[in-house]
Amino acid sequence: MAPSEIALLKTCTHYFLHLVFPVFIALVFYPKNWKKVYLILLATMLVDLDHLFANPIFDPSRESIGFHFLHSYYAIAVYFLLLFFKGNVRIVAIGLLLHMLTDYQDFNFWPH
Repeated sequence: MAPSEIALLKTCTHYFLHLVFPVFIALVFYPKNWKKVYLILLATMLVDLDHLFANPIFDPSRESIGFHFLHSYYAIAVYFLLLFFKGNVRIVAIGLLLHMLTDYQDFNFWPH
C-alpha cells in the first residue's frame, strides 16, 4: 500500500470510530434512547479541547495518550471508574474510553 493510501485508511478508521461506531453502541446497548446516547457519545469528543493547550495544537508524530492532560493515564483511570456509575455518567465513561482507544489505535496501529 502506498503511504497516501495508508494515510487515507487511517483517517477513515479514525473518523469511523469517532462518528459511526458510537451509533452501533447506542443502537445495540440503548435501543430505546439511542439518539440521546449517541449525542452524549459525540459530546465526549470535547475531551479534545485539551489539544488547544499544546504547541503545536496538532502534531501527527505525537501520541495523544499520555501527552494531553485529558488523555493522561490518570484521566483514563478516572474514566474507567466512571463505568461503575449508572445512567448518563456511564455513557460518558463509555464515550471517553472509546475516544481514548480510538486515539491509541490511531498512533500505535499504523505506520508513521
